[in-house]
Amino acid sequence: MPFLSAFKAKYIGDRAFYKKVLAVAVPMMIQNGITTFVGLLDNIMVGQTTTEQMNGVAIVNQLLFVFNLCIFGGLSGAGIFTAQYFGSRDQEGIRRTFRFKLWLALAITGLATAALLLAEEPLIRLYLSNENDDPLRIAQTLAHGQDYLRIMLPGLPAFAAVQVYTSTLRECGETRLPMKAGIAAVLVNLLFNWLLIFGRLGFPALGVKGAAIATVISRYAEAAIVLVWTHRHADRCPWIRGMYRTLKVPAETARRIFVKGVPLLINEALWSVGQSLLVQCYSVRGLDVMNGLNIANTISNLFMITFLSLGSSVSIIVGHLLGASQPEEARDTDRKLIVFSILCSVGTGALLFLVCPLFPRLYNTTDFARETAVKLMRISACFMPVHAFINAAYFTLRSGGKTWITFLFDSAFVWVVSIPIALILSRLTDLSAPCMMALVGLTDLIKVGAGYWMVKRGMWIYNIVE
Repeated sequence: MPFLSAFKAKYIGDRAFYKKVLAVAVPMMIQNGITTFVGLLDNIMVGQTTTEQMNGVAIVNQLLFVFNLCIFGGLSGAGIFTAQYFGSRDQEGIRRTFRFKLWLALAITGLATAALLLAEEPLIRLYLSNENDDPLRIAQTLAHGQDYLRIMLPGLPAFAAVQVYTSTLRECGETRLPMKAGIAAVLVNLLFNWLLIFGRLGFPALGVKGAAIATVISRYAEAAIVLVWTHRHADRCPWIRGMYRTLKVPAETARRIFVKGVPLLINEALWSVGQSLLVQCYSVRGLDVMNGLNIANTISNLFMITFLSLGSSVSIIVGHLLGASQPEEARDTDRKLIVFSILCSVGTGALLFLVCPLFPRLYNTTDFARETAVKLMRISACFMPVHAFINAAYFTLRSGGKTWITFLFDSAFVWVVSIPIALILSRLTDLSAPCMMALVGLTDLIKVGAGYWMVKRGMWIYNIVE
C-alpha cells in the first residue's frame, strides 16, 4: 500500500540504520542497565536492614542526584562541540573541549562538596517533614543519612573524572570501554556491598556505611580503568596525545563553549533540584510514602534505560552528521531515532506495568509502602512513551547547540508548571502521592506539543564548529 510504504520510508530505517544506531546505543544500554540493576540490588540489600536506613540512603541519593546532573549538564555543553569536532576530524578541537570539561568538573565538585558538608542536616530534614511520623524514626533516618553522605563525598572527584573521560570517549564513537569499565565498577560495588553491609567473610557489618564505602571503592576502580585504558590507546584516541602539555583553554573556545554550555548546566541544575523538590512534595505524606517512592524510582529507572540511551544516541549520531555538514541526513536520522525510541518505550512500559507488583516483595518494608510503590510504577509505565519523546526531542535540540531553547523546554517548564502544581496539591489537598504524580505527569503533554513543533521546524539543524 502506498501509505504504508511512505510511512516506512519516512519513519522506519533499514537494517544498516539500526545496526549503526544499536552500535552506539547498546553499549550504553548494557552499562546503564548493569549499573541500574546493581543499584537495585544495592537498594534491596540496604532494604533488608531497616526502613530508616533505606530512607536515609534514598534521601542522600536524591541530593547526590543534583550533583550528578550538574556534572552531566556542565559537560554536555562542551560535548556538543566534541561530537561535531569529531565529525569534522578536528583533534585539537577535541583537546580544547576536554580541558574545558576538566576545569568545569573540578569547580562543580568543589562547590558541591562544600555545600553538602555545610548544609547536610537541613537538606536531609527537607524530606522528613511529616508531623505524623514517629520522632524516633525521623532521628534514626537523619543519622543514617548523615553517615552515608559523609562517606560518599570522597567519591565525588572520581565520579567527575570518569564523566569527563567517558563523555569524550562516547562523543568520539568509543562506547565499549565506558561499558566495560562500568560493568567492572558495578561488580566491585556489588561484592563490597555484600561484604560490608552484612559483614561477610570476616568483614564488619556496617549497614549504610558499608554501602557508601562500597560505592566509593567502585568509583575509584572505574576511574582507574578508564584513565589507564585511554592513555594507553592513543592510536584509537588520538586526541589524548599531548592532552596535559597545557591545561589552558583558548579564550575564544572557552567563550563559545560557555555560551552554549551555561544554559545546559543551569538547565540540569534547576531540573535536578526541581525533581528533588517534586519528591519532597510527595514525601510530605510520610516515611512510608518516601519508602515507596524510593522503590518505585529504583525499579522504574531500570525500565527507562532503553529510551534514555537512545536519547543520548541522538545527540551523538545527529551531532556527527551536523558536524560533517549533512543536514538532510541529520533530519532523516533524527526522525527515525525518535520513532524508534517511542516504540521501544511502549514495550518496556507495558512490561513494567505487568511485572511491577513482584518487586516490592523483595523489600523489608510495610504493606502500605509496597502498595504505594506499585501504584507509582504503573503511573510511570503509562507515561513512558511521553517521556521517551520528550527525551529524544531534548537531545535533538541540544545536538545543534540550541541550549537556551532546551533550558526553556526542560527546567523552566518544571519550575513554572510542574512544581507549583505539586506544591498546591501537596499542601492544600489530601490527595495521595500516586494521584499527585499522575496529575503532575499530565502537564508533560504540553511539552510533547512544544517539542514536536520545534523538532519539525528544524530549528536545531546547525553546524556550530564550522
